[in-house]
Amino acid sequence: MDVSAPWVAGLRERLGSSLFSRVAGPAGPANRARIHGAPGARWFGPDRPIRTVHGDASMFVGGLRALLLQSLHPLAMAAVAAHSGYRGDPWGRLQRTSTFLAETTFGTADDAQIAVDRVRSVHRHVLGTTTAGDSYHASDPHLLTWVHIAEVDSFLRAHQLYGAHPLNAEGCDGYVADTARVAQALGIENPPRNQSELADRLAAYRPELRATQEARDATLFILLHPPLPWIARSPYAVLAAAAVSLLPPWARNLLSLPCLPHIEEILVRPAGHAVTRTIRWAMPAPPLRHVE
Repeated sequence: MDVSAPWVAGLRERLGSSLFSRVAGPAGPANRARIHGAPGARWFGPDRPIRTVHGDASMFVGGLRALLLQSLHPLAMAAVAAHSGYRGDPWGRLQRTSTFLAETTFGTADDAQIAVDRVRSVHRHVLGTTTAGDSYHASDPHLLTWVHIAEVDSFLRAHQLYGAHPLNAEGCDGYVADTARVAQALGIENPPRNQSELADRLAAYRPELRATQEARDATLFILLHPPLPWIARSPYAVLAAAAVSLLPPWARNLLSLPCLPHIEEILVRPAGHAVTRTIRWAMPAPPLRHVE
């Protein structure tokens, strides 16, 4: 295929615009210009691992894995079910999350702090009681830590398998350390700063995790009933299968998800690489204007 042919360029533009509009929403182009183009100091320099990970198409796989893993904490899942609107407005939730990640990773320090302050303001109003009678508050540092470490572990694992430029051991530790900067700004106490601390922290939460009915409902929604046109269902199914294959066996068992290592090795991983490469081709990273 001649990648320089006009029809190929047109296909790339249409596919990239469609994906970007889904992920970033109507304000996406303006936000992208502001985040990547505004002059000023950033929280993270251009060589930091967090930029490598958060700027790669593997985030599509990592994001789905994070949602599945996070659902296993009953308090976190109860808060999501009651307050996030993930069923009524799943794309809005995705767009808000992707904008937050972009602002804190690539935006100016001022924009990153504004994004953090906005999230903390929302968290103050997210509170309630689970069906089991346990109270939750989104500002609880313990609950925030679970959400954070589930995301960091998911983004990193997806990147190491499906990313264009997997990190070395030092880079992986650097990524965890970078994300700790954002975590602290959100109110998380003593977030992990390397892979070893991340693994220890995840293990410490294991006794608290279980698959509630809300978690099972969310899993079915994410994996089987995404609000997508039929033409997008097949590539989404590949991303979802790739996300499930990266879950630890204990998490799959809790969510009653199958573990089929041979099929995953032969079919899921090659298909996952193909879809992430296609997304990466269609959505090239914008140039960054970095002015101190």
